[in-house]
This record gives sequence, C-alpha cells and structure tokens, in this order.
Amino acid sequence: MHDHSEACPGCAAPEVAFARHDHSHCAADVMGRAEVLANAQGARLTPVRRRVLEILLEEHRALGAYEVLERLASDGFGNQPPVAYRALDFLVEQGLAHRIQRLNAFAACMHPGEAHAPVFLICHRCNAVAEADAAPVRAALDGAAAGLGFAIDRSTVEAVGLCPRCQGGQA
Repeated sequence: MHDHSEACPGCAAPEVAFARHDHSHCAADVMGRAEVLANAQGARLTPVRRRVLEILLEEHRALGAYEVLERLASDGFGNQPPVAYRALDFLVEQGLAHRIQRLNAFAACMHPGEAHAPVFLICHRCNAVAEADAAPVRAALDGAAAGLGFAIDRSTVEAVGLCPRCQGGQA
C-alpha cells in the first residue's frame, strides 16, 4: 500500500499510483466518471459491479479474481467465482477496468471514458500498477508492423520494474 496523505495536482495523472495523493478524491473521481459512462452506454452498475470497482479502486495495484471474490464474500455478495468473473468482465468490457495479463489480474481504469491506449507500469515487488500514455510506444509498434505489411488492431504493453517507493525513493 502507498501513502495517500498528500493531494496531487490533477489526481488522475498517469503516474498517480506512484505519487502521494488524496486517494479518496482519486477513487471518488474515477467512480463518478464510471457512473456517468455506464449510464451513457446504457449499462447498469449493479451493486456487485459497483463493489468490485470500489475494491479495485481501494489500492493502485492489480488484484486477482480470487482476491476480489474474497472481498465480495466478506461483504456478503457470495463466494461463487462466476460472481467475481462476471463483474470483472463487465468492467473490462465497459472500459472501467483493465486486465493486466502479466499478473492475471485486474486494475481499475484511471481514465474511464477517455480514448487511450495505456502502457501498464507494474512494480514486481508490491504489484502497484500505473497507467502511462503509450502513444509513442504504439506509434513505434505501428511503424515496425507497417514495415512488414502488418496492421495492428490492438496491443497491450506492460512494463515490469520497481516503483519509486520500492526503489527506496520518495514518491
């Protein structure tokens, strides 16, 4: 877990997981945008879907489906895996969460409703996950692919390393 004691300018900055900030404001901001986005798409944020998103927003780290399921069960939502998987699938489909392939886990999207292609920066020590702009990476991928006559439909970029806190630096 990281220190949430100081407000950061622009709470939704891509590096927010690695910076001190007002986490309750950050989570509330994302939850509010998620509500608006779901309504605009005609989707329903049911109590279990809402709770799963809240769980993902509680920390800026990726959580496995079974971690989410344990939290749901302790909150009285049942302990059957399909409950968690359906809610997580819904959140990913609606652009409210991302699946982090490397960790086989999920993280709340910090930019719901915005067209973006993030690169996921994953701390291998604490599993903190930050979204950074992957436009330059995507441009390089598209260029390399075009040189081979290939057109990329979608890509996921995940970088693994150490966050500032785990490096011993102050975030």
